[in-house]
Amino acid sequence: MREHYDVIIAGTGPAGIFAALEFIKRAPGLKVLMVEKGKDITQRRCPMMVREVSCSACPVCAILSGWGGAGAFSDGKLSLTKDIGGYLNEYMEEGKLNELIEYVDRIYIDFGAPEKVYGDGRPEIEQLRQYISKEDLILIPSRVRHIGTERCRELLTRIREFVNEKVDILFQERVSRIISKNGRVRGVKLSDGKTISSDYVIVAPGRVGAQWLERQARRLGLTLLNNPVDIGVRVEVPASVMEPLTSVMYEPKLVYYSKTFDDRVRTFCVNPYGEVVKEYIKGLWTVNGHSYAEHRTENTNFALLVSTYFTEPFKEPIAYGRYIARLANFLGKGVIVQRLGDLRAGRRSTPERIKKSIITPTLKDAMPGDLSFVLPYRYLQDILEMLEAMDRVMPGINSRHTLLYGVEVKFYSMRLKLTEDFETEIKGLYAIGDGAGITRGLIQASVSGVVAARAILGSRE
Repeated sequence: MREHYDVIIAGTGPAGIFAALEFIKRAPGLKVLMVEKGKDITQRRCPMMVREVSCSACPVCAILSGWGGAGAFSDGKLSLTKDIGGYLNEYMEEGKLNELIEYVDRIYIDFGAPEKVYGDGRPEIEQLRQYISKEDLILIPSRVRHIGTERCRELLTRIREFVNEKVDILFQERVSRIISKNGRVRGVKLSDGKTISSDYVIVAPGRVGAQWLERQARRLGLTLLNNPVDIGVRVEVPASVMEPLTSVMYEPKLVYYSKTFDDRVRTFCVNPYGEVVKEYIKGLWTVNGHSYAEHRTENTNFALLVSTYFTEPFKEPIAYGRYIARLANFLGKGVIVQRLGDLRAGRRSTPERIKKSIITPTLKDAMPGDLSFVLPYRYLQDILEMLEAMDRVMPGINSRHTLLYGVEVKFYSMRLKLTEDFETEIKGLYAIGDGAGITRGLIQASVSGVVAARAILGSRE
């Protein structure tokens, strides 16, 4: 390891990886160091995956950290639509963003992503959009390339092998401090006390590193902007119920504005023939979903999320989301599952009542309970209204047998004030990806890495 690098990249998720790939492609002689607190892709092992044990709260979660970031264990949906997966359309014009999406998508294909794209049938999608709009629902047309949970790891392994020895990588090491002087970045200090100087620093810590980046930003005096917090439930239904939409679009994006509160409710992360899974984030259990390329369940799951922007006097969206998740964990000793019919009847679900459902839960260790003790009335009312609207389009969604898992919380990072190239108020310091609060998915995170890398290369000319 050198004492000085041209560029240091903190984080090896999709944003950091695609920045590194761009440097390798356009400036192979550049001295680049990547620092990652997690392990290499071949060493990432979760005890719960290897053997059926409860979470041991590892100091560094193998599911969320390491080469590939949290995306390594996602189901690998590449959203090829500019309006989905982040806020990059606020930083660049539409044509440029579409061109960059196509550019990173081709790189994913080169490393093994499938050629098939869902959502290309324009006349059929337009017919669906018009039909759905009659029920107060907005269908956002989207093109999706689905890699599959098991294939994501294979693809990221191929990228890792390609990058090997072209850049230096430090695994199981943390950046404890970003160093700046006179408004210019100077390098980083590692957790082992070693200081490494550099001309440029790219921070790409992912959502798991969002709080670290916020602390660094406050210490450096950077301007922070609030993002929303998304809170809701994961819904599980028979796959046949959503087949009319998922067969065309794979991941239909639906938006609804509730009649009672006029809140925006949306579907998120639809997993046709998938399974519900748990996530452990900094001491909290939340819920998520996966879908695989090679095997199917009989169910489809998706999240229903309500977005909330907090203003004065309260401006702590992440703290609020953590509070809701902690309450669910307290009452359910983890993730709670409830039949929709029980929720509407004002009673908790029990193991006996869950067994009466026509749906077999794919998350086996969720605790039957009552989500009305966890979610505020406003969120529950929004979710129940949307389920009714969706049922008019896809009969069976609002069935008494439908399963609700809670809670699902998306902790979107505080957004830093950035230039169009994602440079912070400190010269030479760039912030990209989900951790910087500007993206929410694999494709846009990857695009942000490319943009930052090109900006650095341009400033060196």
